[in-house]
Amino acid sequence: MKITAAVIQGEVQSSPDATLARSADLAREARAKGARMMVFPETWLPGYPAWVDVCRDAALWNWGPSNQAYMDLVAGSVVVGSGTLFHGLQEIARENEAVVVCGVTERVDEGKGRGTLYNALLTFGPDGALLNHHRKLVPTFSERLVWGPGDTAGLHAVDTPVGRIGGLVCWEHWMPLARYALHESGEDIHVAVWPSVHEMHGVASRAHAFEGRCYVLAAGQLMKASLLPKELEPHPAKVKSPDDWVLNGGSCIIAPSGKYVVEPVFGREAVLVAELDLDECRLSGFTRDVTGHYQRPDAFQFAVGASDRRIVGSSGRRVVGSSGRRLDRLTD
Repeated sequence: MKITAAVIQGEVQSSPDATLARSADLAREARAKGARMMVFPETWLPGYPAWVDVCRDAALWNWGPSNQAYMDLVAGSVVVGSGTLFHGLQEIARENEAVVVCGVTERVDEGKGRGTLYNALLTFGPDGALLNHHRKLVPTFSERLVWGPGDTAGLHAVDTPVGRIGGLVCWEHWMPLARYALHESGEDIHVAVWPSVHEMHGVASRAHAFEGRCYVLAAGQLMKASLLPKELEPHPAKVKSPDDWVLNGGSCIIAPSGKYVVEPVFGREAVLVAELDLDECRLSGFTRDVTGHYQRPDAFQFAVGASDRRIVGSSGRRVVGSSGRRLDRLTD
């Protein structure tokens, strides 16, 4: 099967609503180019909180400027199952009759966890239904100021009209067991979302493609220093001018061989489109299948831990998340 997929590398706008509107425009451009799958970067809505890394005093306890930056992030976050931003993503999928995968900062407004934000990856079907909801397992370094640890409920690939799609967020690509969980669940297409896809992020994305014998859509975003919180002072070693790119893209599309289908693009908005021949995933397994003939189930055992999180579906109905699963083949 051949499908056309797009990585959408956009510039974060001055408000989440404006970024959503820009997303819709770029998605229409991707659809006009034939895309039936569209990927947006890590925490595209409301934009990656780069201030935790590039601004002075961001980690000071009970510091007014940091408190304000955090509350602005809370206000602009996505509530899964409700709200303008969530329904706007659903509408983008429906309007373009495409599978849409988007990174968001997630806010919980009811039940447990209401005091915690999550770095989440949402997958929508062409009808707007929420097919998967993954939360980043471990926020990285300074990210722990703003996001809590995720869970295993969405740590798997899902069936879609364009193949089996899975995804990981940023440094989860350096968590070998998280990668293996995605390999074992059978990805045709892997979504790798990053703040920006600099050299080492590109290395990790290409390694996942080669290891898992799948296509990888690596998505980075664009953000200028002028969008950093006004209350916080950028560190001069990291920001020289308001026009500097804090995040400069680097999005690309990678084949199961690990080679680029579309080379990385930096410093400008771009809709990267490619035709993906999913038969290449099967053919690549001829030489190496890390969950099949290139695995030793008699020597290694692997399991994904249970999660009691409940995922909110597109209709508002709650559906039970993963209860845990063994991924070894000893009992096959």
